[in-house]
Amino acid sequence: MIGDVEAVATIPVKDIEVAKKFYKETLRLKSVDTPQRGVLEFESGHGKVLVYQSQFAGTNKATAATWPVADVEKEVADLKARGVAFEHYDMPGVTLRGDVHVTGDTKSAWFKDPDGNILAVVGH
Repeated sequence: MIGDVEAVATIPVKDIEVAKKFYKETLRLKSVDTPQRGVLEFESGHGKVLVYQSQFAGTNKATAATWPVADVEKEVADLKARGVAFEHYDMPGVTLRGDVHVTGDTKSAWFKDPDGNILAVVGH
């Protein structure tokens, strides 16, 4: 049944080589060999991220993938050190502390891949 297996984040990109560098080197995801041309697969914890070449890359205006992390501030600092720029959103009930959005005990930070796909780290 679908509820018994892990979902895969599926992210469209324009340039597969640029995406490979970002997801493998910047985000430090472990690449998995795939026989399909124009498709990259990465391991992320117990989940997977599938990146594929598409003319529709970067057209989604919502979050495409989220990583739950133990320490959002530390993850933001690590990603910034590798050149990641963070997005700032004005949302009701949310306080922005540096690059981290805080709602109650939940902390979130959003950033984009080279194609403009929105990605996030979230924690408490």
